[in-house]
Formats: sequence, C-alpha cells, structure tokens
Amino acid sequence: MLLPGVVLLQNGEPTDEQKINAALLHSGTDSILTGVRALERYGLRNLPDTEEVHVLVPAERSVSDSGFVHVERSRRLPKPRPRSGVATAPVPRAVIDAARRTPHKDAITAMMSEAVQRGYCLPEALADELEEGRRTGTESLRTTLLPILGGARSVAEVDAWRLWQRSDLPECRWNVKIFDANGGYIAQPDGWCDELGFAWEIDSLGHHAGTDGFRRTLARNARYAAAGIVVLQTLPSRLRSEPDKVAAELRAALDSARLRPRPDVRIG
Repeated sequence: MLLPGVVLLQNGEPTDEQKINAALLHSGTDSILTGVRALERYGLRNLPDTEEVHVLVPAERSVSDSGFVHVERSRRLPKPRPRSGVATAPVPRAVIDAARRTPHKDAITAMMSEAVQRGYCLPEALADELEEGRRTGTESLRTTLLPILGGARSVAEVDAWRLWQRSDLPECRWNVKIFDANGGYIAQPDGWCDELGFAWEIDSLGHHAGTDGFRRTLARNARYAAAGIVVLQTLPSRLRSEPDKVAAELRAALDSARLRPRPDVRIG
C-alpha cells in the first residue's frame, strides 16, 4: 500500500517513477507534477534534496497530503507539458513551487541559476511567476531572484553580485561577452565594469583544475592581457570568508584600471 487506494503489485522498494505515478493516481484526474520531481524530468541537476512528490490539483478537489505526496490545491493551474508520459508543470512554475518548499537559500539560488543558465527559462519568467502567484512568504524569493535578474548565474556569482552592490563600486554587468576592436572574442567575464575596461573572474579551483581547465584559464588571461584589460581573479570561498579583503582588492584593481586609457574593447 503506497498511498490510500494505491497498491504496488511487486516486492521491494518503489522506484521514483512508481512514486510519481502513485502520487498522480492519489491526486486524481488533471493533477500536475511540479516542484523538484518535475524539474528532474526536464533534466535539471542542481536541485534541493527531497523525497517529496509535489502535485497540483484543482482548487475545489478534496484530496490531502499523504506519505511522500504533497498535494497543493490551486486556482491557477498551469498548462501542463507532457514529460515522459506525465503531465508536468512548466519550468518557471516548477522552480517557484520547489523554491517555496526549500528552506536553504543556496539551494534555491543554485536551482534558479541552473534553470536560467542552461536555457530552460528566462529570469523574467521566474519573476513573472512570482508576481502572478502573489503568495505570502515569497518576499525572500524575490530577494533571492534579484541577482539572477541582474545577470548572476551561480551561487558564487550571486555572492559576488551582492558584495559588489554593497561596496559602492562603479556599475558592473554580469556574464556579458567582450570583443576587441576587430570583433575578436576575448572572454565572458563573471563581472565587467565597462567604464574602466575591468574584468572580475570568480575562479573556483575545481572548475579550473586539470590540464584542460588550466589551459583555458591561461588562454583567457592571455587574451585579457593582449587587450589591455585589468582582471582580478577571486576564489568563490573568499566572497564569504573575506568579503572586506575582496572589496579592498576590487577597489585597488579598479584604481589600477583608472591609471591607463580604457582599452578599445566593447560588449557584444
């Protein structure tokens, strides 16, 4: 007996897919899978750790939570999309539904960032979903989404965005592509101060380790140097452990950038 009225006709533990099918049977006709289990069906990976199966049902339906199933009655049901035979909420709705059930801000940030960075949805779609939902308790989600709307695409970049915002520094743009005077690609820095031609890279050891990662980082830095761009590299961990020192390094690097003419580069 997986759920009231739902029996698994085999021995052993149910699979995730069987749990999803059981949840939809429990919830009734026209129920829609949302939250983390829905996002897994789209292929997202940076998701909160949960065993819950979150299902949307019409507001007038009399069905309640049971076991691993969270049933949410809604007057604003999305148009479902079939994913491997299951009616599934669109990505923006599934992300916001999952975020509302997740207590950890970093997990929410990672999930939102991946959905945007990998092209599953636009940041504006997440903002629209929050606005249309107008639920109490979503104020913190709006705050979490702000850096992503500003161009940040990872937890580390969100930390960098927040540090830059509170440090009274010149305007910075995030994840924009930079080209030289001849249109040659230089790089896509995490942070870019166009006024001074200054790049800020949040370089993790894991991402840049190994022969290929190290080679790409050296090649990128060589392109920065050839174009006359001042670049500062910062470890992600220092954004939280040494924020004041990082802010001081940023100011010093920006001062260095002011001492030479702005390089002839542009945003693409």
